[in-house]
Amino acid sequence: MADLKPVDTTPSPESEIDTQTPGDEKHINKNGRHIETKTEILHEYHEEEGYIIDVDIEAGGSDLGIKVAPDGHTRLIPQPSDDENDPLNWTWGKKHLILFIISLTAFLPDYGSATGAVTLLPQAIQWNMTPDDVNHSQAGNVFMLGAGGIFSVIFSAYFGRLPVTFWFILISAATAAWCAGATSFASFMAARILNGFFSTIMQVVGLVYIQDIFFFHERVRKINIWAAFFVLSPYAGPLLAAFMIEKLDSSVPFWVFFALNALALGLIVVFLEETYYDRSIPADAQPARGTRLARLTGVAQWRSRHLRNTFSQACWRMVSVGLKPTVAIACLFYILTFAWAVGINTTLAIFVTPLYGFGPKQVGYFYFTPVVAVLLAEILGRWIHDAIANQYIRSHHGRFEPEVRLRVNFLSMPLVVVGLVLIGQSFENQWHFMALSVCWGLYVFGMMITTVSLSSYCLDSYPEASGEVSALLNFSRTLGGFIISYLQVRWADKQGTKTSFGIQAAVCGFAFLFVLVLLRWGKAMRVAAGQLNFTTS
Repeated sequence: MADLKPVDTTPSPESEIDTQTPGDEKHINKNGRHIETKTEILHEYHEEEGYIIDVDIEAGGSDLGIKVAPDGHTRLIPQPSDDENDPLNWTWGKKHLILFIISLTAFLPDYGSATGAVTLLPQAIQWNMTPDDVNHSQAGNVFMLGAGGIFSVIFSAYFGRLPVTFWFILISAATAAWCAGATSFASFMAARILNGFFSTIMQVVGLVYIQDIFFFHERVRKINIWAAFFVLSPYAGPLLAAFMIEKLDSSVPFWVFFALNALALGLIVVFLEETYYDRSIPADAQPARGTRLARLTGVAQWRSRHLRNTFSQACWRMVSVGLKPTVAIACLFYILTFAWAVGINTTLAIFVTPLYGFGPKQVGYFYFTPVVAVLLAEILGRWIHDAIANQYIRSHHGRFEPEVRLRVNFLSMPLVVVGLVLIGQSFENQWHFMALSVCWGLYVFGMMITTVSLSSYCLDSYPEASGEVSALLNFSRTLGGFIISYLQVRWADKQGTKTSFGIQAAVCGFAFLFVLVLLRWGKAMRVAAGQLNFTTS
C-alpha cells in the first residue's frame, strides 16, 4: 500500500507472546515485564496504556518500524500484514463499497418492521381487528430483530461472515414476499416474525465487517455511517408507506420492502467479500479462498473451519462477552434509553391520527422530522466524536482509552430527556404538531449520537468481539422496544401522556448514572474482569 510506512516489525525480547491460560489478567514474564496477549498482538490494546495512537509522542519521534497513516504519525491499528488479501490492504473503493452494502442491508430490518406502524390501521379494517391487536405482529417482529442478531453472530463466528450474510438475506427476501402476499393475520404475523429473525443480520454483523476492513482511527466515522442507516430506517419505512397506502393497497409497502431485500441480495452476491482474515497465519499458509460461489455459499469457509472457532466456542463467545461488567452496564443503559424510540415509532399513528385528524399522507409528512434529525446527527457526529477523541489523545501523550467515547453523552442525554418530557406535554396539552415534531427530533438526534458512542465504546473495549458486543447491544435495543410496543398506548390511556412520557424521561435520566459509572470505574472494571483472549477476532 502506497500510504503506509512499512518497516521491520520484529518484536523485541521483552514483548514475547503470553502463553498463560485465557482469562488470566496477570501477563507478566519472569523478569517482571509485561508480555503481550493474543488480544494485544491482534489489536494493540494494552490494559496499562490503552491504545497508543501517536507514534511520534510515544517514541519521541524515533522510527520504531511501525506502519502509520498518511499523516506520518498515526499508528495503524491493527498493523496490517503484507498480504494483498488482507482486508486492511484493500483499496479505498472496495472498502467503501462494502460499507455501503452492509449499511444498506442494515437499513432493511427496521424499515420493514416500522412499515407495519402505518399499515396497521388499514390492516385492522381488512382483518376486522383493533389496531392494538394488529400491532402484536409488530412487537413479535421487533423481538426477533434482537434474537436473530444473537444467532447470526454465532453462525458467523463458525461458518464465516459472507455465507451467513448471503443465506440470511436470501431468506429475508423470501419472507418479505410472504409478508406482502399474506391473506390472513396469522399468515402475516408468521412471516413478520421470521423476517425479523433473518433480516436483522447486518445490524449486528455490520460492525464485524467494519472492524475487519478499517483501522482504529477510521472506525468511529464508519460506525456513524452504518448506524445512521439503521437508526434512520424505522422512520423512512412509515414515511414512504404512508404515501403509498393513501391510494394503494396496504400490501404495496411490503412489496417495496421485498424489492429492497432483492436489491441488497443482488449486491451481496456480486460485490460483498469474506472479510475474516487471521494475521497470525503467514501469507503463504493462509487457507485457499476458493471460487466466488464457494465463498458465497460457505463451501470454502467450511473447508478451513478448523482454523476458526468450534461451534461450542462460537456460542461461548457470546456468553463470555455478556458477562463482562462494562458490556452488561452498557446494554442496560441502552435498554432504558432506546426502548422509547421503538415505542413512539410503532404507535405514533395511533396517537396523532385522532389528535390532529391526520390521514396517511399527513402521518407520512410527520416522519420527515426524525429523518432530518438522524441526518443532522450523522453529519455533526462525524465531527463531534472525532473532536472529543483527538482532544483526549493530544492531552494524554498519544494514548486513548475506550471510556472517552462515552463523554459525548453529556451532550446527547439532555436532549433525550427534554425531548421525551416535551413529547408528553405536546400530546396532553394538544400543542401544535410542529412543536411535537421538534421535540421528537430532539430525542431522535440524541439517541443517534448515543448509539454511535455505545457501539464505539464496546468495540474499542473488546475489539476481538465486535460481533458479540454488537449483537448484545442490538438485543438490548429491540428487547426494550418489544416490551414498550405492548405498553405504550395502554399506558398513555391510563395515566395520560404527560405522566407516561415524563416517567420515560426520568428513566433516561436515571440511566445516565450508568454512563457516569463507566466513565469513573469502567477501565478498572475491564482490567479486573480480564481480557477475552479469543483465538480469533
